[in-house]
Formats: sequence, C-alpha cells, structure tokens
Amino acid sequence: MTRSTIPLLTLLLAFGACEDSKYAGPLSPDASMATFAIHEDFEVQLFAAEPHINDPVDLVFDEYGVAYAVEMPDYPYKPEPGKGQGVIKKLMDTDGDGRIDASTVFAEGIADATSLMPWKGGLLVTAAPHIYYMKDLDGDGKADQKESIFSGFFENNSEAQITNLRLGIDNWIYAANNGQRSEVTYTENPDAEPLNLQGADFRFRLDTEKFEKESGTAQFGMTFDDWGNKFFTQNTLHVQQAAIPRRYLERHGHLSSMSVNQNISDHDFEMFQMTPPPYWRAERTDRRNKQYQEQQLDRVEHAEDYFTGASGGTVYNGGAFPEGFYGNLFTGDVAGNLVHRDVLVADAHAPTQIARRAGEESDREFIASTDPWFRPAGFTVGPDGYLYLVDFYRQHIETPVSIPDDLKEEMDFMNGADKGRIYRILPKSAAATPANSIDFSSMDAKTLVAQLAHQNGWWRSTAQRQILEEPKQEYIPFLEELAAGEQPQSRVLALYLLQTMNALEQHMVESALKSDHPGLVKNALILAEDYPELQGAIAAKTTDPSQMVALQAILSLGNQEDAFVRENLAASLVEKGQNKWFRTAILSSNAGSGPEILAILDKEHAFFENSESWKKDYINEVAHILGAKGEEESIKSYMDLLASLPDTVQDEWQGVALAGLQKGLEKSASRHSDTLSSLKTQLESASNTSDLPLKDLVALL
Repeated sequence: MTRSTIPLLTLLLAFGACEDSKYAGPLSPDASMATFAIHEDFEVQLFAAEPHINDPVDLVFDEYGVAYAVEMPDYPYKPEPGKGQGVIKKLMDTDGDGRIDASTVFAEGIADATSLMPWKGGLLVTAAPHIYYMKDLDGDGKADQKESIFSGFFENNSEAQITNLRLGIDNWIYAANNGQRSEVTYTENPDAEPLNLQGADFRFRLDTEKFEKESGTAQFGMTFDDWGNKFFTQNTLHVQQAAIPRRYLERHGHLSSMSVNQNISDHDFEMFQMTPPPYWRAERTDRRNKQYQEQQLDRVEHAEDYFTGASGGTVYNGGAFPEGFYGNLFTGDVAGNLVHRDVLVADAHAPTQIARRAGEESDREFIASTDPWFRPAGFTVGPDGYLYLVDFYRQHIETPVSIPDDLKEEMDFMNGADKGRIYRILPKSAAATPANSIDFSSMDAKTLVAQLAHQNGWWRSTAQRQILEEPKQEYIPFLEELAAGEQPQSRVLALYLLQTMNALEQHMVESALKSDHPGLVKNALILAEDYPELQGAIAAKTTDPSQMVALQAILSLGNQEDAFVRENLAASLVEKGQNKWFRTAILSSNAGSGPEILAILDKEHAFFENSESWKKDYINEVAHILGAKGEEESIKSYMDLLASLPDTVQDEWQGVALAGLQKGLEKSASRHSDTLSSLKTQLESASNTSDLPLKDLVALL
C-alpha cells in the first residue's frame, strides 16, 4: 500500500461504516485533509487536533507567540446555569515541528464562550451574557482570576451572541452582537444607565472606561482592514460592510434608520461546494419548496451552492502570502464545507468596497472539501504570517429548532463533540516557523515601537496592544518618528497611540492629511476632528477622488455647525447626494439636516427646481428629523421655505415634505407645544398630505 492510498482507504472505510445511515461518519485529520481541494499555490498543514483540541471556535496568539483556543462543546444547546462546558486551552508544540502535541486547561466550565483576545497578561473572553477578564496570577497555567467586565448581553441563541473580539486600529476593542437587544452594564461603573444594543454591535476601551454602540449587526465573523473599514458575516450574507460608524449616526439621534449594512458582494449567495446537502437539509428544502408552490408564492429555497452558514470572515494581513493576497477576505461556510476568498477593491462610485472573486476562482473556492464534517468556523493570522483555520468538526451544525421533529430523530447534534482541528494555510514554497522566540514583554521602547511597521499585521497589532496596555513616556519620541514616516499602516497606528497618550500635535495630523494614501488620510480626518483650526483642511477633502476619503471628510465636517460647514455640506449633497451613504452622512449632522441648509440649497443650487427621487428621499428625511426634534422655530422656518416655492414647484414637493414631518412629529419624544400639536393633528387627519392647504398650515405657526 502506498502512502497516497491511505487517506483514500480511510475515507472509504468511514463511509462504508455508515452505509446504512443517512449521514457520513468522521475522518481522521489526515484523511479529512486529503479531501481538500485548495488553491494551487497553497497547502494546508495540521496545527492541532483531538485529543488536544475539541470543538474549537477561536484561536489567538499572545505576546509570547503562545496559542490559546476556546472550545464550545455546549453548541447547539443552552447549558443549564452553572453547568457550562466551555474550555480555554493553552496549546503547545514541545518538539518544534509546527504541530501541537500538548495542551493544558487555562479555564473551564464556561457557558457559551466564543472568542478570545489577549489583554494585560490574561485573556478577554466573550461568554454571553458576559465579557470576562481571566488571568493566571500564580503561574500554574490556570486562570485564578475571573472577572466579569461587562454583562447583560443577549444569551438565548448560541449563533447570535456576543463574540469576535477585535482590537481596532483606533485602540477601541470591538465585538459582534448581531444586533441583539442587550442591556449592557459595566462592572467599574455600576450606576451608569444600561446600554441597549438592539440593532447594533459593541465597542469599548478598558484604558478609558468607555463603551458604546457600533454600527453593524455582525453574527459570527467580524474583521477590519488596515484602515478601519469594518466587514462582517451574517449566514447567507457572507460579506457586508458597515458604511458609517454609529457615533456619527447618533449625533442628533433622530435618523429614521440606524442601519448602514451594505452587502458588498458582486456575486451574492453563489458558492461552489463539493459536498451534497445533508439528508435533513435536502428533505427540509423539498418540503418548503412544495409548500411555497402550493401557496403560489414566488419563492424558492436552495439546499446547496448558496451561502447559508457564512462564518469567521477575516481580512488577511500577514504579509507571508504571495502578492495579490494581502487584504483579501477569507470566509468559511460551515454548511458548505468550504473557504471562500474575496478580493476587496474600492468602489469608484461609492464610499464602500466591492468584494469580488479572484479570477482563478470564478468557478471554484479557495478551499472546498468533500468531508461533510469540515466546519471552517473562523480564522486568525499567526506570528508566522500564515492563516490559521479553526475547524469545529461536527456531524451536524444547525439550530435544532429549525429542523422538523421527524428529521431530528435520526440526528445526534453532539456527534463529534470529542473532535476538532486547527489548520495552517501557507504557500507551497514556505515552511512552518516556530514562534518560541517571541517575547514582546522584553523589548525596549525603540524595538517595541518598531514592530508597528512590521509586514505582518499580527506583530503590528500585538505591539499596539502592548503600548496601549501600559503607555510610557519613553515611547513618544519613537512614535513621533514613526508618525512622520513613509509607511501608511504604521503612521496610522502611531498617530492613534499618540492621541491616546495625549501627545498628538496638530502639525502631525496636518502632515498626514497631505498624504496621497487614502487610508492614511481617512484616519487623519478622524483625528482632525479635535482641531477646529483644521476645518478648512477637512472641507477640502470632501471633493477628494477617493470616495472613502470624501465620505469621512463629510462625516468629520459635520461635527461642527457654522455657516461654512452648511455651505460645504450643501455642495457635497448636490455633488454626491444620489448615493445613500453620502446622503446619510450629511443627514446625520445637525448642519446637514436643518432649515438653514435647505435655504442654501434653494438659493445657491436651485435644488427644488427638479424633484429627482434621491432629492425627495433627502427632504423626507430632513422633515422627519425636524419633526422628531420638535423644535418649533426650525419647523416654522422649514414650512416658510416650502410656502415660498413657486406653486408648480411646491406641488412637486408638498406630499413628501409633509409626510416626513408627520412621521417625525409622531416619533418626537418631547412634549409638543400647542402649536405643534395642532399641526400634528392637521397632518394626521389628512388622507393625503399633498391635498392640505400649505398656507393654512404655515398660518398655524
């Protein structure tokens, strides 16, 4: 028997043993790897497997290059209180061959633990309803400190809980919340009002004790590129981008919608799996489609080749892959048993990215397996610059409540709870490199800061975290030098760290604003918000060729409210208002959503002369905001402007202009004056706001 026939024989034996079953049995790690069809320039190596790891959902490397993984054996069931079985393990390669051969338990008995992040010699752990901090204080390898830092997160569905801890380039720590309603409290400030996260994700800073909502409704998969653009997965939608950060959307708090999720895939649900759908899924899909046909519904469900379990989207920034792979997004689909790759490119006509298939993957995936137990749940970039793939490895991966009872009778949802794999993905010409010599804690100031310019994003992020955890004055000169350097990624990190240490100066931001690199300029605009003297420099970037830069300039400019700002926002609206994200950016500011900007649009830009659909959308939202604010003087100015339009023009605008105002008044939290109450009554009593006598309404005010 040749070596090459062993995996095939193992595969045949596994399927043969289950020939009377509707579901295949497990494969050994080597046999499972033999089923992988992977990009021709890459290979997969086994990093860890049972018995050293079971049910893994996340992997991280600390500042010593030591690997920690979190296991989630409770899935898909909710454990009883106090009986969680989640485990965090320290994984060890004792002989330096690149494969884990030993492990120890760092922490156990954790319910619904889903993600980790190293912090101050310990680990931050998401485990709904908590985010914990765990640390080994006595050096025995086990966490003897377990502190709940935040609590109150949604905990009723293991597929939609707090997860994906990520350190952003701006020194905030981000977490995916799937938009679930949560009443989050902070242990260090128990008297603070609980934060309702419904419709949002979460971010926090432990160095400044801040926490707040963040845009996006990431499920299991959230990642950032080098410039802070946020991408996330939600089952069928394998790549979305959060177009505008939440802090801008809540400036006046009266936008009709806070959702800024943008599906950026140009190939939507399409994927190329090599496994047939499992029996239960095929049968359930057949039943549902039959029901749709009987009910004459224009709807079809697909059991295969469509994303249904997209997970763990991760931007690769390791620097060890061939040219063209840096910045690509890798996403697993746990239902399709595959790894999908997207090339992210800037949209020339919108301030978001476009996710495209690579040319060589137009009809295939980066990795696809014929092993139906292969469950690629997540990824991480390692100290060696390679991409590590976390394989949950279960026979079934689905919420039982969504499967008909008769089909569940033949399914064991815990089959495979004693298995799990982690793989290393690397170019064929490369070799695994042990990380035993890493020790960030022993680096002097110059050496540590220099890692912010490393080609591998893991080194950059680890150095950033070390500086953030314990900022020292001795770092500042080296950070200043880096902030004035040539590499955009390191300049951004240095600038944000200087800001955190109260050592950032205006001239540093001005210099960054003059860069020709869009990612650096975008972040310089954010930093420029703290310097009123840079208002003109910010405004100049609203016409930048980079749509990403122009959007950020509009958002940053909107933090101020003077006539200069209104004039620039009006010009931006006329130029870019057809795009909903530019329109939303302008509307999110007080200056961009008040009667004053409408007067500028009318007098200087002839805005009302034609009623294009996007213009009506803008006016409808302005009216909604004014109504929701409930400020009588602003509403009077708005109504006066409408009444001043020529009759023929007025007829085009009145319906949408008053409909938005009516909806806003209904949502107003403030107690209306008698005048506004009368106006609200008049609008509500009309069957069609277009038919109301506008001058009579103005007279009420």
